[in-house]
Amino acid sequence: METIRQFLEQRKTFVALVGGAVLGLIVGLVIGWVLWPVEYANLTPAQLRSDFQDDYILWVAENYEFNGGAGWAQQKLGTDFWRPGQLDETLERLALEQGGVTATRLRALKTIDEDAASAGDASESEAASAGETTESRSLLRPLLMVCGVTLLVLALAGGVLIVVTRLREAKQQIGDSEGIPDIFAASESGVGWGEEAPQAQFVTTYTLGDDHYDPSFSIELANGEFMGECGVGISETVGVGEPNKVTAFELWLFDKNDIRTVTKVLMSGYAFNDEALRTKLAPKGEPVQADVGQDVILETKRLRVRARLIEVDYGTGNLPPNSFFERMTVDLAAWVKPGDGDDFDELDEDVPFMPAAL
Repeated sequence: METIRQFLEQRKTFVALVGGAVLGLIVGLVIGWVLWPVEYANLTPAQLRSDFQDDYILWVAENYEFNGGAGWAQQKLGTDFWRPGQLDETLERLALEQGGVTATRLRALKTIDEDAASAGDASESEAASAGETTESRSLLRPLLMVCGVTLLVLALAGGVLIVVTRLREAKQQIGDSEGIPDIFAASESGVGWGEEAPQAQFVTTYTLGDDHYDPSFSIELANGEFMGECGVGISETVGVGEPNKVTAFELWLFDKNDIRTVTKVLMSGYAFNDEALRTKLAPKGEPVQADVGQDVILETKRLRVRARLIEVDYGTGNLPPNSFFERMTVDLAAWVKPGDGDDFDELDEDVPFMPAAL
């Protein structure tokens, strides 16, 4: 079930198009064959089913002498709409089947048809062509209706998908601007020197499925001098299958003036409370449970980095609750400690470094 959900999320556009096509086809069939089916009216005998044709022609044969003769019979038979020779063949077949007086009447109708044919072969050809055109249009109408409804539904589905995508992007942009209003301003918690703004600041986001997530960022002075790097990377996963389910990240800081790289491990609630996982990850750094709004401090000889967790969302599925991350956003703010030759005021060694009050 989890695999199906992830497939649908990763291929939303494809699923929407296929779903719209299938839905349009179903709606078109329902409209064309159930709600508003094609109704035939004013058909000629040539367009009737063969058994109905036989009954109708026999009726004309029995009654034409009492209802106006040849002219009435030609009108009722619709001689102009039969294919050449078709009416003659039908009359002869019925005459052989019926016999007696009925056969005589049927052959008399055949004579009427032959007279009409000799008087106007061109008219008969045009009428037959018109009958075929009418029949073709009648057959094409349901198909055209289904295609039209399908295209309409596809257009509506595409429009809805575009609108939803635009709204989602706009909502995400608004949420980002409202949810992280001061990340490029001075540290809200005062993790630095007084009101000093950080020398460098970065925001990185992990989302489920990014199995190669390992961003790193350079820390430089205003004059371009390289001081070190910081970053976040995948440390531990749980469960099986794709994508990888990340349960812990490694937060690290490298200082070119220090011989060591400082690391801490951001752990999910499940991993942090699992003794075996904590023991396994202990050599990688100090374990820290990832919570929204939490500040994690990394410090070396010349650098200090505050990693603030802006967003922490857990995935759902067959694994235990809060065991792997669906999404995590980290704000990394870096300060360079004043030292000899730097353009900073000397730090008072008698005053220990403490974050400013909120």
